[in-house]
Amino acid sequence: MSKQDLDYDIVIAGGGMIGTCLALALAPLDLRIAVVEAVERGAPAQPSFDDRSTALSRSSQRMFEAMGLWPGIVAASTPIRRIHVSDRGRFGFSHIDAEEQAVEALGYVVINRVLGGVLEDALTHAGGVDLLCPARITTVVLGDDRASCEVDFGGGETKRLAAALLVAADGARSQVREQMGITAEHSSYGQHAVIGNLETERPIDNVAYERFTEQGPLAFLPVADERTAFVWTVTESDAERVMALTDTAFLSELQDAFGYRLGGLSKVGKRAAYPLTLSKTLRLTALRSVLVGNAAHGLHPVAAQGFNLGMRDVAALSDCIADTLGESADRRAIGSADVLRRYSDWRRSDQKKLVGFTDGIVRLFGSGRPASRVARNLGMLAFDLVPGVRKEFARHTMGLAGRLPRLSRGVPIT
Repeated sequence: MSKQDLDYDIVIAGGGMIGTCLALALAPLDLRIAVVEAVERGAPAQPSFDDRSTALSRSSQRMFEAMGLWPGIVAASTPIRRIHVSDRGRFGFSHIDAEEQAVEALGYVVINRVLGGVLEDALTHAGGVDLLCPARITTVVLGDDRASCEVDFGGGETKRLAAALLVAADGARSQVREQMGITAEHSSYGQHAVIGNLETERPIDNVAYERFTEQGPLAFLPVADERTAFVWTVTESDAERVMALTDTAFLSELQDAFGYRLGGLSKVGKRAAYPLTLSKTLRLTALRSVLVGNAAHGLHPVAAQGFNLGMRDVAALSDCIADTLGESADRRAIGSADVLRRYSDWRRSDQKKLVGFTDGIVRLFGSGRPASRVARNLGMLAFDLVPGVRKEFARHTMGLAGRLPRLSRGVPIT
């Protein structure tokens, strides 16, 4: 290590919601952590803390409780007490109810900007965590003993960081992942998600609606100030036309797609659109390095599970690191092959199941074949009628299925 190196225990590439949550989850372990983020906080180009909404699962809620952040988040969140799923123009529909599952809420909806404010405030007070922003990792060198990376701060200023473990949390198109030598497969759905918020004539009353249309799924979520967030999936070829519609014309088409279950739609806010892609990596780790969040998996938003899956990555990696520190006085052990193998074995099953589940829903409900239509409608009816099916499904959507790390159970890491 040269005199110019800055020595850390962990370097996290990416200071969005997942990267920041990982730093906060690990902060109680008295590690020296660097978070490297390319986009300044509050900048229009910062995608993690914009006006989109995120649905937090039960396991993510427990994590924030264990990290001491939940009071600030829940104060600006809206609970989901019921989920209603339907197929436009068909007879089948299904629902999940919080009371039936013996929980106060199935999840909570929070605006990313609000959640980001809570996380950023916590990060400024977290001991042992340095936020290097704006800065970009340009070169990665992985060694048996350490991982090192060149960081460009702009204006000709560069520094080299060295750490026992390098974490890529820089999104589905992660450049750090590529420099780790890990390949990702990207498959376009040929769809765009059009997002925004609006008002409904009848209150949404803490219900999340998922409605499948000819173009793709349409979700309505309850958010603050009695407004409703929407995620409308349209075909790639139609996205430009839909975005160019006047507010009146847009509301008319959205009303036709959703129906009048909530009465008339009005006062639509600013709209945005982004392409939908499925991404999967062939592995989760490399020498002294690991993937979390969208760097490891990118999901269709149909089940609103992408962020929650990333949070379970955070919880599992935190568990592996905490256990290792309890077993060894050598901090370099946190990036050892044994720790990375434990993390990979733990997370691969959950990731594979959820990727398969969301991808399967999109393809089943996107099929126009008569046999597929009959099968999905019968399936939705059976979902409500067959004992135990709904409860098991609810456990998965709440992130409570399988072996859970401490944070996902609401247990502090230390």
